[in-house]
Amino acid sequence: MPSVDLDAMEHRLLFQVARRALGGAQPEDCTPRETLSERLVAPAATFVTLHHQAALRGCIGSLEAQRPLVEDVAHNAWAAAFRDPRFPPLPASQADEIHLSISILGPAELLQVEGEAELLQTLRPGVDGVILHDGPHRSTFLPAVWEQLPDPVTFMAALRQKAGLPQRHWSNSLRLWRYTVAVLEEPANA
Repeated sequence: MPSVDLDAMEHRLLFQVARRALGGAQPEDCTPRETLSERLVAPAATFVTLHHQAALRGCIGSLEAQRPLVEDVAHNAWAAAFRDPRFPPLPASQADEIHLSISILGPAELLQVEGEAELLQTLRPGVDGVILHDGPHRSTFLPAVWEQLPDPVTFMAALRQKAGLPQRHWSNSLRLWRYTVAVLEEPANA
C-alpha cells in the first residue's frame, strides 16, 4: 500500500472537504483558504466512494496524480455525488446519510505479462487495483472490488466488461497496470 502519513487533523480536513462537496459546493469552493500542509498540497490520485445504507451510491476518481491531494478529493467527492453516470445526482436529503471513504492511489505498475494465465498468476487478490486499457477501452477496479469478485478470472472478466470488451478479450494492444491504495475511512465524529 502507498505510504500515507496524514495526521488526525489532515485526515479530518479531507473528510470536511468531501462533505462540503456532497453538500453541493463546487469543488473549487471546498478547499480551505488557509495554508495547508505539504502532504495535502502534494499531487495525488484519489477515488472517493459513497455508500448509502451499505449500497454503492457513487465512486469517481483519478488514476494519475495531477492536482493537490485536497483538490483531488474535492473534485472526486463532488463528481461521485453528482456526476457518476450510474446514479442520479445525490439529493440533499441523503447527503448526511452517506458513508464516505477515500482511496489514495500508489503509483501504477505496468504488468509485463504474455497472456491470461500469466496475468492471473501475477494478480494479488485483495491487494491490487487494476487498470485495463486497449484502444478506446479503459476501466479500473479498486482493490475493494475483490470483496465482491474474489476469483481473478471473474474479476478480470468483469473489468473487461466494464471497459466494453468481451469477458475473455486478449490482444497485443491490451495494457494492464496494477496499483495499491491507502483507504481512509471517515471518523465517526466528522
